[in-house]
Amino acid sequence: MSRIQQRFVELATRGRKALIPFLTAGDPSLEATVPVMHALVESGVDLIELGVPFSDPMADGPTIQRSSERALARGAGLSWVLDAVRAFRTRDDATPVVLMGYLNPVEIRGAERFAREAAAAGVDGVLLVDLPPEEAPEFRDAFAAHGIDLVLLASPTTTDARLSLLLANARGYLYYVSFAGVTGASDRLDTTAAGEHLRRIRAGSPVPVVAGFGIRDAAGAAAMARDADGVVVGSALVSALAEAGDPDTAARRATDFLAPLRAALD
Repeated sequence: MSRIQQRFVELATRGRKALIPFLTAGDPSLEATVPVMHALVESGVDLIELGVPFSDPMADGPTIQRSSERALARGAGLSWVLDAVRAFRTRDDATPVVLMGYLNPVEIRGAERFAREAAAAGVDGVLLVDLPPEEAPEFRDAFAAHGIDLVLLASPTTTDARLSLLLANARGYLYYVSFAGVTGASDRLDTTAAGEHLRRIRAGSPVPVVAGFGIRDAAGAAAMARDADGVVVGSALVSALAEAGDPDTAARRATDFLAPLRAALD
């Protein structure tokens, strides 16, 4: 059983919902990334989505776009990100880590080489925002051969036919994008409409379904978690960490931000 599967089994047994933070690798500083990851775990998160900085993050709003730009300027390329995961694994062999990013850096390496190197670093899953499910088999098969889950995305505009394809190929968990738009646009979050979609998707899903986009605080997290197996919090955390360059300050901000969300979910 993979780390992702094991974690969701543990959560279901305990009747808890997953708290999944998104952190841009290399921001607020290169030195702070691994300490913040450990601080997140100590704050009670269940899985970490680690953003791979990319020069054209088309699905992300301005907060994560700027974070990605800062990280790239510091040298946080894909090789550095894998080194960060490897460093995290020296102290934590239990918390699942999913890389979230875009296809281009993976495609440059090639699916097989990327999967081999990611698995060796301790990566459990990969979510590629711009990889359509129809074009995913090569990547899914290469990842699966190395024990890595290709996490897929569904949204309010996903058709029934597309949803059937997604559910047939879902691995690890399914990420439900709460609204059609970019990350961080909390004013567009409609928990009632999202709840209806989530209930329908979960009824037919072979894997847990988590919700992300627009969740900024404890109230939003608790509302979305009612109909999901977990929630992803990204832009709000990235914003809270901005300019906290030294590891201790960044870790403290991460802990302060996540504590009320964990309490709300529990």
